[in-house]
Amino acid sequence: MLFTKVFYENRQIENEHLELTDKGSLYFVGPNLTLTNCTLVLKVPARNLQFEGVRFVNCTFDVKQELKNHQSWVFASLKGCRFKGRLSGCDFGTWPGYSEGSEFGFIEDCDFSEARLNGCRIMGCDPETLRFPKWPCFTLLEPIRRAPELRGVPWPGRFGRIVIEHLHTQPAPTRALTYHAPSIAKELDTTEEELRAVIEKFDCIVY
Repeated sequence: MLFTKVFYENRQIENEHLELTDKGSLYFVGPNLTLTNCTLVLKVPARNLQFEGVRFVNCTFDVKQELKNHQSWVFASLKGCRFKGRLSGCDFGTWPGYSEGSEFGFIEDCDFSEARLNGCRIMGCDPETLRFPKWPCFTLLEPIRRAPELRGVPWPGRFGRIVIEHLHTQPAPTRALTYHAPSIAKELDTTEEELRAVIEKFDCIVY
């Protein structure tokens, strides 16, 4: 299949509604691009969407199709943005050493409360400035540093063995890790209720 290449670069865009929804297009967002007070409607797979050297200020991302494993967010600066829709396996923030340009990523004062996150990470930035989705999503803050404490209690199903026991192997910049309880419960042989009963014991978990 031949894709149409669509470029947004080398300019400033304000107060616009951008629809990145054509599955026959590859969208290159950046470099040298600043979007302010814009709404971006996303309805393409991660492979169709590339961020590089772009600043989003007070923008809204309306994700109409689940965005899976989109690490390209770490090449973008996000300030005061809102997210809606489903995202899984996505990384946000700054991740020096991941790939050229990822050290310039940034996230601050962003709101995920209307999004559904699963297996998403905040890298190298302060998660205290962010609003995470509430239950049935839950967020482990400082998961590497708190790993010994989290390993100190039994977790239901395979969640402890698959997730908690391996928190120390997460990339060093990982500052927060968010899961969607119904999805993870189905995958790891437990229930939302069993997970929540353990989650409630920790002040390092936001839910």
